[in-house]
Amino acid sequence: MKAHEILELDPQPRDSEGHGYVDFLASEKLSLGLAVWPTGSNDRQRPHAEDEVYYVIRGRGVIQVATEDRPVKAGSLVFVAAGVEHRFHHIEEDLRVLVFWAPPHSRRSA
Repeated sequence: MKAHEILELDPQPRDSEGHGYVDFLASEKLSLGLAVWPTGSNDRQRPHAEDEVYYVIRGRGVIQVATEDRPVKAGSLVFVAAGVEHRFHHIEEDLRVLVFWAPPHSRRSA
């Protein structure tokens, strides 16, 4: 068994805006990470080779997937297919987001 306490994970900032990410679980077909975007920050991610599912644990903002915008808050779940442009924006309250990758994210460290 692999188990984690999500609230205890500490995604370290990766950029000057304070965006953080940590991979914490991986198998042959799936990996998980935890991402944070501080209030007012800019999400600069680019399309990935993997399908992703975002589950918002905390915070409020908007996600753009292709040309469609959708407000997100705690409890929101969003699927993004591999290769599709997407980003969070108008982050009104620090976002804390579980990220599910399939196949596993290629830069995983878990």
